[in-house]
Amino acid sequence: ENLSLTQSEIVQLRKRLGAESEIIGSSGLILQVQQEIARAAPSRATILVRGESGVGKELVARAVHFASPRKKGPFVCLNCAALTESLLESELFGHERGAFTGATERKIGKFEAAHLGTLMLDEIGEMSPSIQPKFLRVLEGHPFERVGGSQAIKVDVRVIAATNRDLEKAVAQGVFRRDLYFRLHVVDIYVPPLRRRPEDILELTNRF
Repeated sequence: ENLSLTQSEIVQLRKRLGAESEIIGSSGLILQVQQEIARAAPSRATILVRGESGVGKELVARAVHFASPRKKGPFVCLNCAALTESLLESELFGHERGAFTGATERKIGKFEAAHLGTLMLDEIGEMSPSIQPKFLRVLEGHPFERVGGSQAIKVDVRVIAATNRDLEKAVAQGVFRRDLYFRLHVVDIYVPPLRRRPEDILELTNRF
């Protein structure tokens, strides 16, 4: 890849990503990320965004969504690490009233909420092994049921997964399903940390 893009190409790229892109920086590494976003956005492909905590993986996911044909649809975010296993299942797929103690009313899950839009799942490497097969089925286009429900629900959602973990290692250790890894790993976008692109610091300082 030739990273020495001309100024006009950079302007074109930013135009294509739209005003919604909040990714700041003009370093070669950031331009490469923006090129990858622009390339991936028009398709339906599942994307895996990698990078350390705090590098801006959600900004990348947002930029993909708003540069995609789904930009008028919802952008929904869920952090897989912040929830217990049963809560994560109910957050993803929803639940029916009385499905478990405390389920006083029906709740639609993030998959339904993101219908015709984009669902970003952060820290996908923390998803428990028991939820992984159910999640994989929905990724493959199969209908699902809310927790405690029997009605089959089908959604049209593009998934963007993010992780700061070494998923290949998790697969080798048997804690992350190999088939799910391959399903998520269609397009891979790596977001470099700021220490690898010090030339962006000035631009960030000016913005903030």
